[in-house]
Amino acid sequence: MKKLFVLLAFISMTDAVCANPMFADGTENSIGLYIAQGTGSGSLFKLINPGLWDFSPMTSGMIQYSQPMEIFRLPSRMNLNYVQNIAYNSQKGLSFMAIGVSWDIALINWRGFYAGIGVGPYMRDSRDRYVESRLVFGEKVFIGKNIADQWRIEIFTHHFSNGDFTEKNRGFNYTGIGINYSF
Repeated sequence: MKKLFVLLAFISMTDAVCANPMFADGTENSIGLYIAQGTGSGSLFKLINPGLWDFSPMTSGMIQYSQPMEIFRLPSRMNLNYVQNIAYNSQKGLSFMAIGVSWDIALINWRGFYAGIGVGPYMRDSRDRYVESRLVFGEKVFIGKNIADQWRIEIFTHHFSNGDFTEKNRGFNYTGIGINYSF
């Protein structure tokens, strides 16, 4: 019951009639650049538990184009993503490129800060020993800050896996930073 009360309190901090905190007032587009370090394979729960992170020799870069929207009256964004994962050393065979769509929802919007979650499907260019399917799903948890009128900065964790559609599904986990410019 306490967890439900805390969740409802956080959601109530978001003013449903306010402007979307992920965009500057009057803008309809955003370009984001994200870079992240691999935090090891494993489950979705690694997103929210840094104690489980095991930094791995992988770096991920992502370019994201976004447009504002609402989901259940919460400020949201619809994204088109290009992801490039570069693995090195012992993980060399895990490099991949992916294109996907995702939706992010800002659950908290308070004094220029926002926090939320995101989800979406991605199509990769290869299979590997972590995930044997090309179709993967990305889940994201993020905290952002409006640093100037049109600029936002975000800290995020991201998980890619195929939802156990195949036997091999170790998943990929990342944590990183992103910057967004809205126009």
